[in-house]
Amino acid sequence: MARELAISIYLLIFSLIFKLSSIVPIKRKILFVVSFSENNINIYEEYQRQENSCRAIFLTTKKMYPLFKKYKSAGCTVLLFEPSSPIQYIKGIFHLATSKVIFVDNYYGFLSSIKFREGVTCIQLWHANGAIKKFGLMDPSIENRSEKAKERFIKVYNQFHKVVAGSDEMKTIFQNAFGVPEENFMLTGIPRTDIFFKTKEIEGVKAKLFKKYPSFRQKKIILYAPTFRDDNLDDYEIRINFDLMKDKLGEEYLLLLKLHPAIKNKVAITENQADFVVDVSGYSNTNDLLFITDYLITDYSSIPFEFSLLEKPMVFFPYDLSKYVKKRGTWGDYEEIMPGPVVYSTNDIIHAIKSNNFNYAEIREFKEKWNKYSDGNASKRIADIISTLI
Repeated sequence: MARELAISIYLLIFSLIFKLSSIVPIKRKILFVVSFSENNINIYEEYQRQENSCRAIFLTTKKMYPLFKKYKSAGCTVLLFEPSSPIQYIKGIFHLATSKVIFVDNYYGFLSSIKFREGVTCIQLWHANGAIKKFGLMDPSIENRSEKAKERFIKVYNQFHKVVAGSDEMKTIFQNAFGVPEENFMLTGIPRTDIFFKTKEIEGVKAKLFKKYPSFRQKKIILYAPTFRDDNLDDYEIRINFDLMKDKLGEEYLLLLKLHPAIKNKVAITENQADFVVDVSGYSNTNDLLFITDYLITDYSSIPFEFSLLEKPMVFFPYDLSKYVKKRGTWGDYEEIMPGPVVYSTNDIIHAIKSNNFNYAEIREFKEKWNKYSDGNASKRIADIISTLI
């Protein structure tokens, strides 16, 4: 009850500031509300390459702010969009109320409290191009929320005039998750995947990484990128036995650890493990790491959808699958969906990597299914659409 009251007061204040700001006419501005970087940056940079003259505004979190502040020198407005920075936050609401094209890359509750004016287009640029776990209206946990919260979710999803998708499968998932009609979809592909089709840029990224981490050149790279669990964000516990992996794979491999941004604690790496395990959780661009990765280990993350573009092997380690399916839900039978061995112990991970018996035809089929429209030109298509809207 207290939580709902606090949310209601917050949204009321947000709505009032938005309405006051709406007295000012809509301007030719593109606004990005940012929780993740790559999609937004790709679209902005492509739009600039086309020499389009239009003001751009980024509303970012503290975590994302350092990645976007460099664009200030190009004339962009970059604001911390958090109540803890009240002046910048109010300025952000003003731009939200007066911009012509608005990109959002996540669920933002404030959308339930405002009404965009005629001529404004709000585009949902979801931060992943595939999904394993259920979200939105299909998230099982929604049943435990109040009726007021459920109404708020629907109001947010109703604000999406357009939704970007990279495949027909993801379009169907968005339709179920957001209740968005067929005509609202932009089947352009996902901007963050464009680099996967640019060999020169990939080689540049790899050279930069190898310069920063010289040891990465010397061995094969295993990337472990688990997703978060809602009930242990503050004390995430690794279920892989690093000592055993080092003992069996250490001579030939390095293990990179990339925790989800939502996980707040750092995982302790012992002195004995330090020459085998490297924590790269602080490295902002996950795509970069994929280019130097030889084997991916993950669970319910969306990373496999991008990694499949490289047609490299994947091992899936959903150690809590039955519990996770019951609590979060998946969009289908997990073991049927994933293009690689599904294992439940460190020994099984080691065996999968050492045996190297991966089904590459299965990986290619997965790639083509989930990246149908992602062909290296997604950013250009979206920039072209912006030109018709602005």
